[in-house]
Amino acid sequence: MSRKEHVSETPATALLKASRVAFTEHPYEYLEHGGAQHSAQVLGFDPFSVVKTLVMEDEKARPLLVLMHGNRKVSTKNLARQIGAKSVEPCKPEVANRHSGYLVGGTSPFGTRKQMPVYIEASILSLPRILINGGRRGYLVGIAPQVCVDLLQAKPVTCALAE
Repeated sequence: MSRKEHVSETPATALLKASRVAFTEHPYEYLEHGGAQHSAQVLGFDPFSVVKTLVMEDEKARPLLVLMHGNRKVSTKNLARQIGAKSVEPCKPEVANRHSGYLVGGTSPFGTRKQMPVYIEASILSLPRILINGGRRGYLVGIAPQVCVDLLQAKPVTCALAE
C-alpha cells in the first residue's frame, strides 16, 4: 500500500486493520448515482467482482445488509424467502444512512453503526478477490471475499438477477 494513495481511516478500515485483514486501497472519482458499474469502469475491474453493500429492511422494518455483485440486482422475493421474511425492500437513503452510519454511495458492511445481519450472494464467495466499499464515497478496498464471512458472519444466499 503506497502512502500517496492512502485515504484517511474510516470505521471500516479501522475494523479491517484491527482484525489483521490485508486489504488494498482503491480511491476513485465518485460519481453521484454512478454505483459499482462506474467504480469498476474507472478502476479497470470487472463489475462482477465489485461488490455493492445494500441496506434493506424486512416487513417489520428490521435492517439487514445484502452484498451483491456490482452488475446484478437483488431479487427481493428470493431473498425474503431464503431468510424467512415476508418481504424485503431497500431502505430509504436517510434510513440507510442512520442504520449504517455511512452515506449511501459510501456504505461499507464493515464498521457499521448498528449490528445487522449480513447476506452475501453465494457466487461472490467463489471469486479470488473483491472490491467493496471502504466506508467513504469514492473509496473501495480489495479483500478476499471470505473476510465477509469471517468478520461479518455473512450468510450465503442466491438472489442475484441480471441487471
